[in-house]
Amino acid sequence: MIAHTPRIGCLALQGAVEIHRPHIEACGAEFLSVKTPARFDEVDGFILPGGESTTMLRLIETFNLWKSLAENFAKKPVWGICAGTILMAETVLVNDNLSSRDNKDGQDETQKSFGLLPITVLRNGYGTQLESTQTEIEGYPVSFIRAPVIKDAGDVDVLASYDDNPVWVQGKGERSNYMASTFHPELTMKFPSPMHKKFVELVRRS
Repeated sequence: MIAHTPRIGCLALQGAVEIHRPHIEACGAEFLSVKTPARFDEVDGFILPGGESTTMLRLIETFNLWKSLAENFAKKPVWGICAGTILMAETVLVNDNLSSRDNKDGQDETQKSFGLLPITVLRNGYGTQLESTQTEIEGYPVSFIRAPVIKDAGDVDVLASYDDNPVWVQGKGERSNYMASTFHPELTMKFPSPMHKKFVELVRRS
């Protein structure tokens, strides 16, 4: 269990980063925006924020951050939000066509992921930006913005569902430090969200 104030790092390459700060600080934790290996080593847990997963992947590759991130993810809690969920999934579907690390055609044209959670996601499964919507999860208003759909949830705990699909999941066993949500709770200005509270508690226990 962490004895000091938990330090939560939000991957700050692209997407919604600083908006998580008031939620994290309302949980009594320290918020850091991180984008270098030195900063990755300083934090106790990671938020992979919403944004554009392909852009994030390109920047991770451009700045040679993959190895450092993977090593940190292997030993620290991680929460993926929307695009972050895509980065955490074992399998990614693009327009219902398989796009994963083990592409059936053996072509190096597929979207990489860190494969932290045994889930299959469909990118933009809820539709375009114009089809974005709001609903309540655990009594808290959240936003679905070009959100992925979790098409298949393997050995995970489903913490919440929407339209008969899992939208908030947590790993089991050795993966219990990993959490993913396809929606954005950080956009609601009521601090902290239940999701941020759960993640900070997860980090405290790690």
